[in-house]
Amino acid sequence: MADRNRPDRGTTLWQKAEGAAVFLCALWLYFTGPQPLPMVALLPVFLAPDLSFFAYLAGPRVGAFGYNLVHHYGCGALLLALGGWFQIALLSGLGLLWLAHVGFDRMLGYGLKETRGFGFTHLGRIGQKRPAQNNVN
Repeated sequence: MADRNRPDRGTTLWQKAEGAAVFLCALWLYFTGPQPLPMVALLPVFLAPDLSFFAYLAGPRVGAFGYNLVHHYGCGALLLALGGWFQIALLSGLGLLWLAHVGFDRMLGYGLKETRGFGFTHLGRIGQKRPAQNNVN
């Protein structure tokens, strides 16, 4: 019997594949472009959206809102678009790294958070072991 609180495996795999594609494309675009940031800044900038975890100090509802606010493709896409529009390579670079971060998270199964708690996402429960399947031949 399927668990109604968990998305089906096929849908989750498609969303993880989509995240992997966004991650790889954003990095490819970043590294084939002007690269406005020094190499030493790439990892801290790439991980910067995870500072939204601190919103959970105010509770799960505020935490989910804060996390979801920065962990969707719109923030990175907006920065990328503004950078292209105003021809500011730094904004474009930040947008690409932001998109790469969100894609990376999706690829690993970290989805948008539900208000029930940090471990509940639109891609399923984080850290939840899948029950063993009975193979009936």
